Amino acid sequence: MDNKVGFLLKVLLLSAIVSVLIKYVGPSLSIPLSVTNTLIAVFFPSIAIAIILTWRATRDYSEQ
Repeated sequence: MDNKVGFLLKVLLLSAIVSVLIKYVGPSLSIPLSVTNTLIAVFFPSIAIAIILTWRATRDYSEQ
């Protein structure tokens, strides 16, 4: 039970940090509006998660 609460607190803290960064640091970044930047922003999280999960799956498979 304690492990789940700790995990939830870590996720909550990380989310709060990302939110503050987006609110206060994000506007100071001069990222031009373009279709390419929009596509990167939309697809990067999914691609990054897919790469991480594939890497973990192949690592777990090779350890057996």
